[in-house]
Amino acid sequence: MTSELLGQALVDRTLVEEATKKSGLVWVRGANEPAARALWHVWHDGAACLVGDGPGEQPLPGLAAGGSAEVTVRSKDKGGRLVTWTAAVAELAPGSEAWEAAVADLKGKRLNAPDGEAMTERWARECRVLRLEPTGDTSPLPRGSLAARPVPTPATTREPAPAALPKLLARRRGRK
Repeated sequence: MTSELLGQALVDRTLVEEATKKSGLVWVRGANEPAARALWHVWHDGAACLVGDGPGEQPLPGLAAGGSAEVTVRSKDKGGRLVTWTAAVAELAPGSEAWEAAVADLKGKRLNAPDGEAMTERWARECRVLRLEPTGDTSPLPRGSLAARPVPTPATTREPAPAALPKLLARRRGRK
């Protein structure tokens, strides 16, 4: 390799690492998946680590050990795409040293866990912990919007506001 290619590879690796570390979530598209899915993660030991596929956790469709995934990282402050990189997917075995280290970081970032301190035991029993390690390949940013229909989910939006609510709120403002 020429020094110019080595320099670009170093820049790409640094961009992937720094952008992924700072972003609270990444858009991941697994093999044979039609659309990317927003997933929370932590950057640990040179890779993005995810937990999911269990009750109350994020779904990880199309992400299989030994497979690959396309990861798009957004800017934390502006929300626009910064970099898209290819990852090798590895599943960490529960109880292994790598699993324990990744879970220690994931545990600190998991918000609103229903079972608090017992969540790591639940993760070991019912979930998968994946490691998305950059392969060194980055994709150029697309010129179009890539807007797509949201992925189907069991989550629902709230019901419309009751018809009387605006009157109640107006009455409350009048009392002050």
